[in-house]
Amino acid sequence: MLSAETILQEAKNLSEYMIALRRDIHAHPELGRQEYRTQALVIRELEAMGIEATPIADTGVLGVLRGGKEGKTIGLRADMDALPIKEDTGLPYASENDGVMHACGHDCHTASLLGAAKLMAAHKEELCGNVKFFFQPNEEGDGGAQRMVDAGCLENPTVDAVFGGHNSTGEVPGVYGLKYDKCYAASNTFTVTIKGKGCHGAYPGSGLDPIVVASQIVVGLQTLTSRRIYATDSAIVTVGSFHAGTAGNIIPETVELKGTIRTLGPKMRADMCRWFTELVEGTAKAMGAEAIVELRESHPGVVNEEAFTALVHESMAKLVGRENIRIAREPNMGTEDFGAFMKRDLSVPGCFCSFGFGDNGVDCKYPAHSPFHRVNEDGLAYAAALFAQVCFDYLNK
Repeated sequence: MLSAETILQEAKNLSEYMIALRRDIHAHPELGRQEYRTQALVIRELEAMGIEATPIADTGVLGVLRGGKEGKTIGLRADMDALPIKEDTGLPYASENDGVMHACGHDCHTASLLGAAKLMAAHKEELCGNVKFFFQPNEEGDGGAQRMVDAGCLENPTVDAVFGGHNSTGEVPGVYGLKYDKCYAASNTFTVTIKGKGCHGAYPGSGLDPIVVASQIVVGLQTLTSRRIYATDSAIVTVGSFHAGTAGNIIPETVELKGTIRTLGPKMRADMCRWFTELVEGTAKAMGAEAIVELRESHPGVVNEEAFTALVHESMAKLVGRENIRIAREPNMGTEDFGAFMKRDLSVPGCFCSFGFGDNGVDCKYPAHSPFHRVNEDGLAYAAALFAQVCFDYLNK
């Protein structure tokens, strides 16, 4: 089996290849569900490596590398979509698509996974099993991961574990970030319609004010996180939109509330959604009004499985040493649709980590989703090396 030193060196030898790909993709960013050029580029590169490559989920790509010996199957994920942001970096390879930019580093993810694929394809006879490459569309939108799962990316052959990661400009190349257990929050969006009875503002007794009812609901929702869960658990309920009425002297017929519920782990998600519905409908009923609750499941959250995460931890240590691994203690209440590859019952063990792509704040000092966002391309080699190291360690153990 390849040593970690060899894997890292071969990944560094592929740096020019990955940088060229990354700059090409960066100059031609595409929004979610529109990644046709990127899809064609990925298929072209995979096929040139001798890797089976097929379109999936409209604009995604599924690659399959079959090792020289029978064994398990691991899935590796990179997202491909860009953001509706006008780039203002001044880079020579800046976006040529006005108003669209790779401001979250998905171009780095795609290029580094292609580098890892090239590295592993050159050593496929040493792999005991199969590697599936998930080049995913639309992570920034409604979530392309679930659409890839629905299209069968986890089957034929069946995927036994999944691995992925995200670039971080908060750390330099050669540093990895890792979190055991609950990693990213699940997200549910909601729309609540409160039905009252409209009337003249001078005669509130002749109607039923839905604004007062909705106000009580908004205040009551704050108790879900302060009084219904333990202080050591994590959940957020946010009402971000409150719309009612057209004039100051008219009590309206209805009020519409919109927002999100973010939770960690499948049980907390189910509990919070149930409590939310009970509180909203119960408050409205107690005040003589009616509440119609619409809850929509968005990203399922990410829960890193213990044993597989420990394997990833060891893979990182082999490449860069334990001193260059940052173990997070607190989960991220943001969302990431990678969790869909683990399935909603977490039956597919997985791990999601971070790769250092910063430069100590010299040029890479702007956050993701900023028009000034830059990354340190030296991080490509370390991301590719970790993809490959995890595969060899998991398939050949």
